[in-house]
Amino acid sequence: MTLAPGDDAPKIAARNQDDGTVRIDGDAPTVLYFYPKDATPGCTTEARQFQAELESYRDAGITVYGVSTDTVDDHRAFCEAEGLDFDLLADPDGDVADAFDVDRTGGVTDRTTFVLADGEVYAVYEDVAPDGHAREVLRDLLDDGLAAL
Repeated sequence: MTLAPGDDAPKIAARNQDDGTVRIDGDAPTVLYFYPKDATPGCTTEARQFQAELESYRDAGITVYGVSTDTVDDHRAFCEAEGLDFDLLADPDGDVADAFDVDRTGGVTDRTTFVLADGEVYAVYEDVAPDGHAREVLRDLLDDGLAAL
């Protein structure tokens, strides 16, 4: 069962596309979106749209991370190909997915997004449709008052 709003945010560490360690504790407003596979149609759409909204997320004080079971090298190639300016976290062993109770049947994660703030899970989006999701999450956070532009 996936984590729910109000649950404690897991403290995680994972490698990004630059092979640096990223640590997330859930204290600062954070969007952590899990997706199945780099360079596939739905995942590319979702990543491009988070990139398109990235300045608005940053202006609102929210950090965006993508997570998949792909490797650091896969993420590096995907970021370069798509011009992504946010961290993609490599989770080839599924440790991050497991911390958030995200299903990874078949070796890929379900498309699930978490919003973290104040050490808790603030919101969860399951069975995400990639097209329009980045804008939907930002709009919800602005409407809820978590983000202010």
